[in-house]
Amino acid sequence: MSQTVAIATLGCKTNQFESAAIEEQLRGAGYTIVPFEEGADLVVVNTCTVTARTDAQSRNLIRRARRLNLQSRIIVTGCYAQVEPEALRRIPGVAMVIGNDEKKDLLRYLAEERERQLVATDGLARGRGGVALSLTSFTDRSRAFLQIQNGCDAFCSYCIIPYARGSSRSVPFDEVVERVERLVGSGYHEVVLTGIHMGAYGLDLDPKSSLTELVLAIEERTEIPRLRLGSIEPNEITDRLIERMATSDRICPHLHIPMQSGSDSVLKRMNRHYDAGFFHRLVEKIHRSVPEVAIGVDVIAGFPGETEEEFDQTWRLIDHLPLSHLHVFPYSRRPGTPAAEMAEQLDGALIRERAAKLRSLGEAKARRYAERFVGRVLELVVEGGEEDGWRRGLSRNYLGVQFRGEAEPGDRVWVRVEEWTAAGLRGSLM
Repeated sequence: MSQTVAIATLGCKTNQFESAAIEEQLRGAGYTIVPFEEGADLVVVNTCTVTARTDAQSRNLIRRARRLNLQSRIIVTGCYAQVEPEALRRIPGVAMVIGNDEKKDLLRYLAEERERQLVATDGLARGRGGVALSLTSFTDRSRAFLQIQNGCDAFCSYCIIPYARGSSRSVPFDEVVERVERLVGSGYHEVVLTGIHMGAYGLDLDPKSSLTELVLAIEERTEIPRLRLGSIEPNEITDRLIERMATSDRICPHLHIPMQSGSDSVLKRMNRHYDAGFFHRLVEKIHRSVPEVAIGVDVIAGFPGETEEEFDQTWRLIDHLPLSHLHVFPYSRRPGTPAAEMAEQLDGALIRERAAKLRSLGEAKARRYAERFVGRVLELVVEGGEEDGWRRGLSRNYLGVQFRGEAEPGDRVWVRVEEWTAAGLRGSLM
């Protein structure tokens, strides 16, 4: 009788990709994947540590897994496991704590008989090396995620991720193109390129390459209908990439750009290598070239020492820019980062208040952007099953649209948008 396994994932699309790769390995080894709430024989918690909140969510998932099945073997991996293995080791029920690099060896660890708890987080270091995990299909996903790069060399002053993921390292150029071809052959209409620091793609390869060259090669050498890009740093978005997006009918007009602050003094304390003026000009340039582009930005509220004027500078810049959505992060103090040692750490209530103001601004911008498409016909990739008579799809420019009609997850359909509601855009299947 096969063992059951549940996988819980927190954090970024890279973690989602790696969890899918772990699931594929476990299926191949004879495990049966079940929902988390069923209390599986084996539970894998793939953690995130970008904020204190995600740390707490990881711990809560571990404790809930044990409550659901006292006999369950709980395996903890991911970025929180990489940087705080001892904290996780002490939680009752944890059988194994493994780092990001050790994910590729999960089956070997499971096959080894042992009576004592295993903690293995030493393989990452700061060395170079290929991205180990691979994936041929995605269970229950309408779009495919493809990890092209791992690690980060940026060392922003607030961020723990370079310590959790190691140096930037890229999947070989031709291997990425071949993986896209395989995903197209498996029937996927959209592939999303992911990485921790995607703009650094190719700098460690021999010969060196770039994200722009990779995107152009994928478009020219594969038949992928829709190629979507993950988060790219502002100073790594090239004119050539913008120009190709403007003329392509396959590169999705959607960019996710970490802004983090609209104040030059805060950006300097963050160790971000651009200023607010550069960011402003970049977004305006993208919008001129691709007028219907969806541009989402990350922003941190309440960075140490952030004055009222510095916060207002951020608010005003966001208000002025043609953005489609915001991802707002209340500043979270991460031990081991330079920002954690800075003076003038802000009160939590003030941080939450500023985050709420930014979220309100983001919601207004998201609505204004979405309403531009009422009356238009949008191409969607269907996501998920039917809910309350409605199905949901995602447009090329990252708009979620609900519609009624017969369609299956992964199908490509065309929908006429009829209205904006509190639940988002709604329309009719063409």
